[in-house]
Amino acid sequence: MARITIVGGGVIGLSIAYECQKRGHELTIVEAGECGGQASGAAAGMLAPYSEIEEDPDDFFRLCQRSLQLFPAWQNEIKQSAQIDFEYNESGSLYCIFHEADRLSLETKKSWQKKFGVESFILSGDEVRQKEPELSGEIVAGLWCPEESHIYAPDYVSALLQACRNTGVCVIEHAGEATLGEDNEVITEHYEIEADYTVIATGAWAMKWEEKLGFSLPIFPIRGQICAYEGPSLKHIIFTSQGYLVSKENGSLVSGASEDIAGFNTDVTTHGIRRLEKWSKKIVPKLLSETPFHTWAGLRPATQDGFPLIGRLQDSPKVILATGHYRNGILLSPVTAKIVADEIDGKTHDLAIGNFRPERF
Repeated sequence: MARITIVGGGVIGLSIAYECQKRGHELTIVEAGECGGQASGAAAGMLAPYSEIEEDPDDFFRLCQRSLQLFPAWQNEIKQSAQIDFEYNESGSLYCIFHEADRLSLETKKSWQKKFGVESFILSGDEVRQKEPELSGEIVAGLWCPEESHIYAPDYVSALLQACRNTGVCVIEHAGEATLGEDNEVITEHYEIEADYTVIATGAWAMKWEEKLGFSLPIFPIRGQICAYEGPSLKHIIFTSQGYLVSKENGSLVSGASEDIAGFNTDVTTHGIRRLEKWSKKIVPKLLSETPFHTWAGLRPATQDGFPLIGRLQDSPKVILATGHYRNGILLSPVTAKIVADEIDGKTHDLAIGNFRPERF
């Protein structure tokens, strides 16, 4: 049994804590504010790597695909452990195009994904509208991915937190800023916690650890703005090159995401929301007379190369990083938890994680 302290109580930190506690370790989470209070709770909860990853497959695609495959069992386990239900919808997705010239991109995506066992189908515009009658008549084709799904992020994060508590994780919220002592202890204004391993999972705030760890951590906050309408209801996640639409069980239709660089400012902007309104009303004409009833923003931790930082530090092997997941924190929560827990347990991975090594910059 190892004593493990996790700095950061977002979806990644909570998932790692749960997995490690389940394996018999002694866990403490130290969160500067409230668990899930930043990017995790603000996410739209897409589990859709086949639609969101445009390029040829790489180690990041494989990581995302593995996590998607883990999710059905993982989310069920969290529900049982927390005794809390939350929305998990195996809806499938439709990636829609408006121009025949873009059909090649759908065929290319379908072709390379097939090599990895991904089931997808190119549909005509009429076939797309048979599945989703509310979609625009201007849509000429779409790629249907039945395997993709989505989750209601705020409830998922709340359930993760309760699952951690139910399994014996010590959760310290409102702890303020944390740092590392000479013997790997985590130190805050009011706490000093000894640990065999420290996991840093502070998302967009990870760059603050650069000086202490002694290497570059180019992780930047990207503001993702989102809005929600009161219907109409869609059965699938709808993607285009401009964003996504996803219906939730609470009756809201979520439109996202308008991204910009604004430091740690989470205010929504008129420009960002208007961009979302413009394209979402093009996709679903019934929205032309609707105004979003809710707008919000979250900070996504983006790295310089787009890959997360996951793994043990070479010069400080008792320190493990799990951060920089950008807009895939929800999706990557189960696989990241298992990778970090395996690192601590000395188990080997069948996934290649060398490109995610924290010191690569």
